[in-house]
Amino acid sequence: MIKNILVVGGAGYIGSHMCKYLNRRGYHPIVLDNLVCGHRQAVKWGTFFEGSMGDSDLLRKIFSDFEIAAVMHFAAFCYVGESVTEPAKYYRNNVADTISLLEVMVKEKVSNFIFSSSCATYGEPLGIPIEETHPLRPISPYGRTKLMVEQILKDFAVGYGLKSVSLRYFNAAGADPDGELGEDHDPETHLIPLVLQTALGQRPSIQIFGDDYPTKDGTCIRDYIHIEDLAQAHLLALERILNGLPGGEYNLGNGEGYSVREVIEIAKNVTGKPVPVKVGKRRPGDPAILVGSSEKASRELGWRPQFPDLEAIIETAWNWHKANPYGY
Repeated sequence: MIKNILVVGGAGYIGSHMCKYLNRRGYHPIVLDNLVCGHRQAVKWGTFFEGSMGDSDLLRKIFSDFEIAAVMHFAAFCYVGESVTEPAKYYRNNVADTISLLEVMVKEKVSNFIFSSSCATYGEPLGIPIEETHPLRPISPYGRTKLMVEQILKDFAVGYGLKSVSLRYFNAAGADPDGELGEDHDPETHLIPLVLQTALGQRPSIQIFGDDYPTKDGTCIRDYIHIEDLAQAHLLALERILNGLPGGEYNLGNGEGYSVREVIEIAKNVTGKPVPVKVGKRRPGDPAILVGSSEKASRELGWRPQFPDLEAIIETAWNWHKANPYGY
């Protein structure tokens, strides 16, 4: 019997790739998305409902109409800077509406939950690579909302028997290898799509925020993980708890960092296009290096990234951006 998986935020960048991956693996994705950040055109697999995870009546209808085996949550707002200037928006959506979703799950006796968390739960790294045992000291409202939900999930496990996995990932990147899906944010803040938009001539230059960090070339180093590898990890986490194994928290990263300048150089090689650069001041709260250890995910989930090479990651993104220069 095909299992129904409710994918909240399934019209967004990561959620839409997850729906395709689930469909390919024999599951039926049911998408709930309010289309504030997601794209209707990205919903190509499963059943679609337009609405918010805070809409308890709509959730009850979905749970009544479909036997839901598990819920995957990709519906958080995720702009760190915006979370500082508009914290109420982030606490309402990322925390309060998530509680509404969890309450309906408990009432409807759906006990499996996969949560899209973030390395932002760690804050300033005390050591590299970051392991799951690193202190949790988020420095932005966004990071705090992710940590709050992780803590809420632990309490729901004790109080209601809810099983969950929280996946703390680093920089999601790349696009569907088949070219059907890609990254399309408004505003766009992620480095790789910004670099590719510059290569397409849609931006005059790419800005580097600080080139005086204590790194090999003075620019920040980050850990990039392909969207397909993220989807694989979510499915492994789902099958872990569906098979009765305990949940928990897992880092998802490649374990290798690339500097901003390295990303730009690799993108120039992939695209064969010039990418003009402007250097600006540092942004507040940008750590010099953020690289995660995924040993626990490898050991307990059996996770093996298929796209560990940044050139391959950027190539998939470039193929999509070339074919869809204005997004969806």
